[in-house]
Amino acid sequence: MIAANSQTQIQVLVVDDSAVVRQVMHALLSQEGDINVTVAADPIFAIQKMKQFRPHVIVLDLEMPRMDGLTFLRKIMAEDPIPTLICSSVAARGTLAAIRAMQEGAVGIVTKPKLAVGNFLHESAVMLIDAVRSAARCVNRWNRSPGNNFDCNAQGFAGHCGGSAYARTLYGCLCQVAR
Repeated sequence: MIAANSQTQIQVLVVDDSAVVRQVMHALLSQEGDINVTVAADPIFAIQKMKQFRPHVIVLDLEMPRMDGLTFLRKIMAEDPIPTLICSSVAARGTLAAIRAMQEGAVGIVTKPKLAVGNFLHESAVMLIDAVRSAARCVNRWNRSPGNNFDCNAQGFAGHCGGSAYARTLYGCLCQVAR
């Protein structure tokens, strides 16, 4: 695939304290010509990087040192909403962590296992890439002014995230949370 210029590339920030997860996510997502990946070991480092560039999508773990993922997610959504995918072992479908993340503004959840994370990420590459691209489609439809929330439900599924029934089923629907 021919690399797109930076104007059309999806800028992704992966925030995870696991060096293995950061390395594998970077390798998997970067092989796509339309995705540019930056990584941060925790939300404090992510905040510093976000002062230099604004990502289109954030892929966020929940359990990290110095600041947990939910606190960081709340901060992002309050200051400058950015579509955020949660990729965490504590956020299985239906868990309190997953529900809280969606309530705080996450656009999707990918549950990673506690063991063999690297293998899981390689095996789930297509799902992760699809989730990032679906989340990136949210960028242009959100009113990004702090405090001016956007109700995804009012737009309908097809108008918001491309109408992918596959994505809605796999990710618990990227549009079901009112922002």
